[in-house]
Amino acid sequence: MTTVLVANGPNLGRLGSREPEKYGSTSFDELAAHVMQWGSELGLEAVVRQSDDEAELVRWMHEAVDNGWQVVLNPAAFTHYSYALRDACALVTSAGLTLVEVHLTNPHAREEFRHTSVISGVASGTIAGFGVDSYRLGLEAVATRLA
Repeated sequence: MTTVLVANGPNLGRLGSREPEKYGSTSFDELAAHVMQWGSELGLEAVVRQSDDEAELVRWMHEAVDNGWQVVLNPAAFTHYSYALRDACALVTSAGLTLVEVHLTNPHAREEFRHTSVISGVASGTIAGFGVDSYRLGLEAVATRLA
């Protein structure tokens, strides 16, 4: 079974209670359970993680490369300025692995500073604005690329 690292950046551990009008009422634990179920239905083993620490996310991208894991990444606020995470994501795609950037909301429909993603340029693709379904669509994109 192919492993997919589903990595989540800062503040996503607060899903369900953090601005539910923007991010929905699904908690992070509920999201993780959905992701593992969706992955299993697609023949993927989803490893779901969340960190508020940029360095930890970078290490996880290195781990994905070293283990040959595909990646679904919600970089959250790091989307807009983390060149360290961007460079680690470039390692993932340059290793021939898929990296799908996902967002619960559509950054382009929000504040101007959110319109730029330093991750998108090295990602295999980006899915945004579909709430928790962004993750399902990201997993489907990985499964399709592997087929």
